[in-house]
Amino acid sequence: MKAVRLIAPGHPLQSQDVATPTPGPRDVVVRVRAAGICHSDAHYRAGTSPAFPLPLTLGHEVAGVVETVGTEVTKTRPGDRVCLHYLTTCGECDWCRTGNEQFCASGRMIGKHCDGGFAEFISVPERSVIPLPSPIPFAHGAVMMCSTATSYHALRKARFRPGETVAVFGVGGLGISAVQLARAMGAQAVYAVDIQPAKLQLAADFGATPVDARQSDAVTQLRQLTGGRGVDVALELIGLPLTMQQAVRSLAIKGRAALAGITNRSFEVAPYGELLNREAEIIGVSDHLASELPQLLDWASQKKLDFSHVVTRTVPLDAAAINSALDELEHFSGSVRVVVEP
Repeated sequence: MKAVRLIAPGHPLQSQDVATPTPGPRDVVVRVRAAGICHSDAHYRAGTSPAFPLPLTLGHEVAGVVETVGTEVTKTRPGDRVCLHYLTTCGECDWCRTGNEQFCASGRMIGKHCDGGFAEFISVPERSVIPLPSPIPFAHGAVMMCSTATSYHALRKARFRPGETVAVFGVGGLGISAVQLARAMGAQAVYAVDIQPAKLQLAADFGATPVDARQSDAVTQLRQLTGGRGVDVALELIGLPLTMQQAVRSLAIKGRAALAGITNRSFEVAPYGELLNREAEIIGVSDHLASELPQLLDWASQKKLDFSHVVTRTVPLDAAAINSALDELEHFSGSVRVVVEP
């Protein structure tokens, strides 16, 4: 089968012919119908966040149709529409049993530690298979598996409550999901911070107040918009030291900054003025949980989440097309979410 793979960090992905996977006893082979191109894939290609072992098929936002199943698979059948939780875990350790499977010592992430969805087929444990309701297109189901799920997990980690204010730093795939989720969950106001006019307009279309960081300091604008108070929750979804610092500085008393963007660089914090004196918090966000996905799929089925403007472009299973989309992500430009459709 055809797959688009990372051969070495710092180099473009390449198309390769590889063996079509066969399922182990508890595994499911899925014919990929859609695979989202995430900013994390750009980090893997660049080597900012190491992916291994190489060569490796990238792509961790995956939806498709079950092709074959293993002999011990009990709930999944060929022909089922599914999307995939991107963490494959043991299901038995303390982390898995307590619903924190992202810390499973034997866990692996598809498209980072084992072959992902930039291919015609993918094999995963049945535990990672989530039924995809028929009203949800494959492309929408795919992007929900990372961008929407991570944004939802970030809001939950930040202990967001109805009636609070939220600032979303970065209006990409995660950011547009975060705007919609915050509003659906009862935010008093949502502020969307970006430098791209089209993305700010899209956020405004979904009910957010746009904050154009090109015009003036984003923190100053947020404090003006909140009467000097600051925001209760700030989500940093870009992975830049500047925006992480701005997320912290924008907080109100008792505010929480949830950082989900990936970076290998540090940023400065003034402990007294920015944290201690406000009893503010900085919270790390790692992935999301399988238990969170059914709620998101239910909201999407009820049309409470709209992905028609999130998936802005589709490309074929082609190395040049995927590399072009990754180039755009590296420069924080281009479409909100590009999806590969093999």
